[in-house]
Amino acid sequence: MKRGKYRVKTLAVKDGERVNIDQFPNFDRSGNITGMKNLYYGLDALLVRCGKYIYNVTSEPSIYHDLAH
Repeated sequence: MKRGKYRVKTLAVKDGERVNIDQFPNFDRSGNITGMKNLYYGLDALLVRCGKYIYNVTSEPSIYHDLAH
């Protein structure tokens, strides 16, 4: 199992509102990304930071790949 720095992309708040980002599981931006991936979401989870929260958008990969940077 590979461990190390986990990538979190950023999404503008206006884009987050447009795709209804609030429907996805989230945690505060001060939370531990490594811990959340290891314990809850899995190492392949696609995480996007939007505003004050980090969202797990694994169920909608287009948000991670196309909208976030």
